[in-house]
Amino acid sequence: MEMLHYDFMQRAFFAGGLIALVASVLGVYLMLRRQAMMADMLSHVSLAGVAGGAYLQLNPSLTGFAIAITGAIAVEYVRRSYKTYSEISTAIIMIGGLSSAVVLMSLNQGMNKSFSSYLFGSIVAVNQTELSLMIAVALIGASFFILFRRPLYQIAFDEETAATNGIPVKWVSLIFSVITGMIAAAAMPIVGVLLVSSLIVLPASLAIRVSSSFTSALYIAMGIGLIGVFSGLTASYELSTPPGGTIAVVLLILLVAGIAVKKLMLKVGKLRSKNSTSKVDNMSTAFPRFTMNSSIQTTGGKENENLV
Repeated sequence: MEMLHYDFMQRAFFAGGLIALVASVLGVYLMLRRQAMMADMLSHVSLAGVAGGAYLQLNPSLTGFAIAITGAIAVEYVRRSYKTYSEISTAIIMIGGLSSAVVLMSLNQGMNKSFSSYLFGSIVAVNQTELSLMIAVALIGASFFILFRRPLYQIAFDEETAATNGIPVKWVSLIFSVITGMIAAAAMPIVGVLLVSSLIVLPASLAIRVSSSFTSALYIAMGIGLIGVFSGLTASYELSTPPGGTIAVVLLILLVAGIAVKKLMLKVGKLRSKNSTSKVDNMSTAFPRFTMNSSIQTTGGKENENLV
């Protein structure tokens, strides 16, 4: 393919594939923990880091990465203060991140034009520094999900039961929040700040809907994430559209199509079971004297001897 002859497209596909794998797995755990909006919140918090880095003439990607991790830690501590209303922590930190980003952007008018690449993603935005950062995040995230797979599964359903089983719930949850912030910040150059959650939530939403087990949900989510990123980047290159929006649209189409196919399969299954039930009823009507009851065991089936 012609587009793969360019170095920036090679970096975009490689980085997008790495982030798609870890982000999809992260999305499954976030869905089970009922924290789907956490990824969207952290991406908005990282926007304040990008604006702050540009204002202080630092690397915006690195400052956005650092602020996203800080926001993830803050979310975990605020969530413990509002145990009954855990979603309040997401709203509080998001308000702080967005308000800080707006103030910092107003102080630096010259960055408004280049800011669109951070908002919506850009194929050429993935430089060598960001690629190295994404590789590090992918390795750290994959190691964490593999090593803590069972504790994360237990915590996702019941933190109190996990604690009674000897799992350090507070520390595992804190590390999980940090990993979430790292992945959200690392995905920013690919899909943009505004659509980071689409890469995390949409593949997991479809995987949980169609899978029959937790392990299959993880693999399905990773496959959907790869298809969405590669198809979205290809369409973005051909149509000259923002990669973030294109990837999100592709993933949304996959989600709608997958749910529709799942419902169709369920209807077909119900019709088949209904037809098989009607055939059994017809057979019992055609042979009314042939009854399968306890007399087969007690009398050896003498009641039906005349039919043989």
